[in-house]
Amino acid sequence: MDLKVEPQTVQIQTANKLRNAILSGYFKPGQRLVEADLCETMQVSRSSVREALRGLEAEKLITIIPNRGPFVAEITWDEAKEIYHVRAILEGEAAALFAERATSEHKREMAQALAAFVNADDADDAIGRLTSTSRFYDVMLRECGNRIIRDLLQGLVARINFLRARSMSRPGRAKYSAIEMRGMLRAMEKNDPVAARAATVEHVRNACAAAEAVFEPRVQRSA
Repeated sequence: MDLKVEPQTVQIQTANKLRNAILSGYFKPGQRLVEADLCETMQVSRSSVREALRGLEAEKLITIIPNRGPFVAEITWDEAKEIYHVRAILEGEAAALFAERATSEHKREMAQALAAFVNADDADDAIGRLTSTSRFYDVMLRECGNRIIRDLLQGLVARINFLRARSMSRPGRAKYSAIEMRGMLRAMEKNDPVAARAATVEHVRNACAAAEAVFEPRVQRSA
């Protein structure tokens, strides 16, 4: 993975590079991040690295332990289940609201994001899959008409993306995700809130099951 940062907007790029490295699995859960090594690898100043790490700590992607430094955060399966539970409730409601009010342009934006997801999957581009999935959901949350739902889910977005990366690491899961997202979009195109909610909740539950299969070996080893 190329972690070298270009000169412009160094702090933002540093945070983005580190975030993508965590989400893609380049840095593993529980791994210590050594500032000096990051500065050398990324060719940026220590202040840029520290600023980026503080931002990632706020997103709960890393944990900074006093006298030990930053570590990639670990999400337990119990925490993951709680996140999926919240997602099913809030995203299901957002999908229903979106289906009632979405314009043709909004639906077109979601269709474009879904097409980008399929292209990223065909190219085996893990970050592209996450980026396009986020775009798909961003349209729904932005236009669902409920800012509280949007804000609550945005507070979880980094951990949601972490879990998405885990679930999509399971062979074949991304292709099923595309099928499920098409089902969501079809319901929204028909302005059918009941079907949109059902398709979205099913998608989240299937993602949860896929993530559990990835978490399970670690749980068994620690038992």
